[in-house]
Amino acid sequence: MAVNSRQDLIDYALRALGHPVIEINVDEEQLEDRVDEGLQFYQEFNQDATVRAYLKHVITQTDIDNGYVTVANDVLFVKRMLPLQSAGGSGSDALFNLDYQMRMNDFNNMYGSASDFTYHEQMKMHIGMVDMKTSGYPTVTFNRLQNRLYIHGEFTDNSISVGDYIVIEILQLVDPQTYTEVYNDIYLKEYVTSLVKRQWGANLIKFEGMVLPGGVTMNGRQLFDDANEDIARLREEARLTWERPIDFFVG
Repeated sequence: MAVNSRQDLIDYALRALGHPVIEINVDEEQLEDRVDEGLQFYQEFNQDATVRAYLKHVITQTDIDNGYVTVANDVLFVKRMLPLQSAGGSGSDALFNLDYQMRMNDFNNMYGSASDFTYHEQMKMHIGMVDMKTSGYPTVTFNRLQNRLYIHGEFTDNSISVGDYIVIEILQLVDPQTYTEVYNDIYLKEYVTSLVKRQWGANLIKFEGMVLPGGVTMNGRQLFDDANEDIARLREEARLTWERPIDFFVG
């Protein structure tokens, strides 16, 4: 059965633990909390939960007065800000200007042999390296708990004005409410099931040793310990297998 919503994920976890054959002693609010906990870990450490995107923003007077740009809650990480200037592209270091001039000057040369394209590609790489060494990327600071993008020096020295565009390269969370296939991820289903199992064991620990009618003895401690082992294994798997590789150079 496909899992396409929070409730489907909760029902899946309960069935995996034995419901309705066995009564799972976990409250509805506890189930919701475990789904939130599972989603948070999944979004932090599973690369399938994020997508690389480019976010554009028009600078307002409020941004300049605050000294930062407010970023949406679903932005997990800001990798860099592209070196853009005015929206009209009139600045000497505005994006595309140098590349545009190179294409104009070399356009006629591209009608020759294939080596002309090789030269064109080499020139683009060389110009990009020169631009990076001389201009570089603006220095930015971002913390997702603040939802603020600080652009160091650009506001204070008037390099960015009202009406200018900025574009930032980001890692954005995949919204499970929009892309419901997130709930059907095999790792998330197993991880949430283990969290619910640990909650079930924690609830039963205080009844440990109690004998029920028919001679059945409740053993919440075993459930709790087994779930902890599963969670530790899944967390290690996430860090070793599913986590996005760490960038060696962060600008």
